[in-house]
Amino acid sequence: MSLLSLTLLAPLVAAAAILVLRRASAALALAGVLLGFLGAAGLLFGAARGDLLQAALPGLPQMPLRLTAGPLTALLSALVATVAALVVVYAVGYMRKDPEKPRFFATLLFFVSAMQALVLAGDWITLLAAWELIGFSSYLLIGFWHGREGVAGAASRAFLYTRSADLGLYIAAFILIGSAGTSEISAGLTTGGVAATIAGLGLLIAAMGKSAQVPLQDWLQRAMAGPTPVSALLHSATLVAAGAILLIRSAPMMPAGVLTLIALVGGVTAVITGLMALAERDLKRLLAASTSSQYGLMLLAVGAGAPIAALLHLLAHAAIKSSLFLGAGVFQHDRDSTNLSDLAGAGRARPGIFAGFALSALALAGIPPLAGFFSKDAIIAASLAAPGALWLVPLALIGTVLTGAYMARALRHLWRGKPPGRAERAPWMAAGMGLLVVPAAVLGAGFPAIEGLLNAAPPGGEMAVALGLAAAALGLLAGWFIPAPRLLGGLLPWAQGGFAVAGGMRGLVLRPALAIAALTETFEQRLYNGALATGRAMLSLGRISRETDETGIDGAIFALARRTRETGARARRLQSGLIHRELALTVLGIALVTAVLLAAPLYS
Repeated sequence: MSLLSLTLLAPLVAAAAILVLRRASAALALAGVLLGFLGAAGLLFGAARGDLLQAALPGLPQMPLRLTAGPLTALLSALVATVAALVVVYAVGYMRKDPEKPRFFATLLFFVSAMQALVLAGDWITLLAAWELIGFSSYLLIGFWHGREGVAGAASRAFLYTRSADLGLYIAAFILIGSAGTSEISAGLTTGGVAATIAGLGLLIAAMGKSAQVPLQDWLQRAMAGPTPVSALLHSATLVAAGAILLIRSAPMMPAGVLTLIALVGGVTAVITGLMALAERDLKRLLAASTSSQYGLMLLAVGAGAPIAALLHLLAHAAIKSSLFLGAGVFQHDRDSTNLSDLAGAGRARPGIFAGFALSALALAGIPPLAGFFSKDAIIAASLAAPGALWLVPLALIGTVLTGAYMARALRHLWRGKPPGRAERAPWMAAGMGLLVVPAAVLGAGFPAIEGLLNAAPPGGEMAVALGLAAAALGLLAGWFIPAPRLLGGLLPWAQGGFAVAGGMRGLVLRPALAIAALTETFEQRLYNGALATGRAMLSLGRISRETDETGIDGAIFALARRTRETGARARRLQSGLIHRELALTVLGIALVTAVLLAAPLYS
């Protein structure tokens, strides 16, 4: 419980301290992520020893909130903590002159804490809450420079895309909770039949939104409006990874038909967004499209029945992509631009940064003995062994060729051209990037230990190795020597337009959302008008009732009371208290009675 608390609360407490103190934000951020890293490392070591750390917190009735640090969740927690710590190291230099850096570091650490809650969640309620928190905090991070043109729109676009797809996660979670009778994730993943199919489709929709899969890929490239450390963290091991993590964890439950659909979505995304990356003229947007493509390959592996291959590529990609983004941020600082034409020769001005960037680029392309070689070959082997190999293998290979092509194109632009002069030193940024390049290069050597920890082995084979090497080499050579317009041919305008399926965001998200809003407004207006008409009728009835009461019942009652009072007033005058008047009245009464008695016989 103490290690779980340290992993989750250290970044959160540091974020709160930054907001309260408004000073020493970089030091507090470093302390928070370092303590969180130590907690996550402790969880991983415990999982390696066979320990299973769990914590239950009060939640809904008979549905406690659970945190679980098993082999898979502890590994993912360590991944998040490692990348977050090194990104914060980089951000110390990147945000050095920004007056709003306390807000930046506080939001970043809050996001890290929410992501840790997501990967360690042992029940669907906790997972849903963490899913919402990472969506909210990523919106704040992408829109950090909200005063700049287009930034607020990019943040809103990312939020709208992911929130639209999140409905699938809610549907899936409710179905699994209802089927299992408990909110515990491990119990829900034993669900079968129709419930598993519907839940699996819901999880796929949620993953498509978070991991920017076709046709919901458009938002990720526009999210580059945020600071580079945000892009590095979101694209590597956190926000965009959440969709792939969700499917990797739920893979044992998925029926065959859903797995086929997952593989199809992933394979198509790997190709489509790979073409988009090849057509890009902006380095950060190129890397963003690459992120969608690589997560497409992970989904392809999950659909091919090899979630372990997807996990290995997730780990390798986290180190590779974060280091690539951090390198792009250094070049951006030097040239105040991420346009590839403006970055010509930027790598020569910083040979060390360029060397790290090139090493990560080759790792992503799948060149041995770098980490991406082992994970990408596992995906190709999984596609070869899958029932749908006839269409999965071409998609995996084309995705691999495109990876090499767009990374070679980026390297070519960074290296060719004359550097403008000596670049300013950036030790924090170089340190953060350099430490991430190391796992990008050597992580593949640790894959056997990870496979042993998870008791799972990815598919392999000489055919997969040969095909992977050939695809990587072909892509690198083509990207270096052949301009992108020639490579893409007639696909160039489509790729530059983002392959906007059915109108892109405007057709798939914005118009439906506005239509739903209009229908809701119409329905609400009709309810309002109906309620107003009913209210008017009730007021009329009330007015009639009031008039009836006032002129009818109340009038009769008031008249009776008035007559009674008048009669009493007249009778009261007879009670004067004067003896002679009382005697006179008595005599008069006796005389009247005597007269009546005497007159009575006359009428008998």
